[in-house]
Amino acid sequence: MVTGGAGFIGSHLVGRLVNEGCRVCVLDNLSTGRRGNIAHLEQTVVFEQGDIRDRETVARLMQGCDMVFHQAAEVSVPRTVEDPLTSAEINDLGTLNILEAARRAGVRRVVLAGSCAVYGDDPRLPKDEGLPIRPRSPYALQKRFNEMQAGLYHSLYGLETVCLRYFNVYGPRQDPSSPYSGVISIFMTKALQHAPPIIYGDGGQSRDFVFVRDVVSANLLAAQVPDAAGKVINIGTGRHVSINDLWRMIAAMAKTAATPVYQAPRPGDIRESLADIQRAASLLGYTPRWSFEEGLQVTFDWYRRTAAGHPQASTG
Repeated sequence: MVTGGAGFIGSHLVGRLVNEGCRVCVLDNLSTGRRGNIAHLEQTVVFEQGDIRDRETVARLMQGCDMVFHQAAEVSVPRTVEDPLTSAEINDLGTLNILEAARRAGVRRVVLAGSCAVYGDDPRLPKDEGLPIRPRSPYALQKRFNEMQAGLYHSLYGLETVCLRYFNVYGPRQDPSSPYSGVISIFMTKALQHAPPIIYGDGGQSRDFVFVRDVVSANLLAAQVPDAAGKVINIGTGRHVSINDLWRMIAAMAKTAATPVYQAPRPGDIRESLADIQRAASLLGYTPRWSFEEGLQVTFDWYRRTAAGHPQASTG
């Protein structure tokens, strides 16, 4: 079962699981996911449009599942700042509903999508899993609570759980139409339009960008490695890029001379992010296969095809 399986990361994960020969059930309320992301898989997966907060639906779909990949969430930091109550219902209660249904259904393992946002503004780099947790937004706090929920279900009930702290994931199918979307998808759309992007802050802030296919590989490893149960693991690349440099790279690909418009930093945003991935390497055998330049080019090519009206030229 993949919650949020019609979303950006979830749809790539569903495709990989199908290719590996798995029988897959997708649960997605399509609030941000798109049915078209898995249209090429609809003959081979079971799709249910529903909400992770719906106990009856989740319990019904969980029956017979061996593995759950929990990707569904309110992922917009600004939206959680604006409406912390609704985001807590989704991220906290929704996740609790998934864990409880998994326990009652006898699921072997739940792999949860976490976030590097839990590290907050701690200036130490790179970020390793032993750093103090300093959430600066409701989103970060909720993701930390998810980790604690998962840890409790593992220690108290014996449900195997693994929490993957994603750094900044990018790749094909990331929706640029939302103001809360990933910076790379927004920048690429602006560059193809030869329009100036908005950069919040001075652009000197940096991020560890990890290609979606590496994130999918990390999920599959987390589902299989016995010693990963009960652990929290960073998933990134160990390399970071400034937002200003990111725009320069994308602008060069699009051959645009558009220059950014700078605005005030957004509440809850952090300055620097860089993953220490030693635990992922030693525990999971995880190594990012895609360089930033390679992943960025594949992503740009996809957005260019999409702008030309051929989004399915690559299924990612």
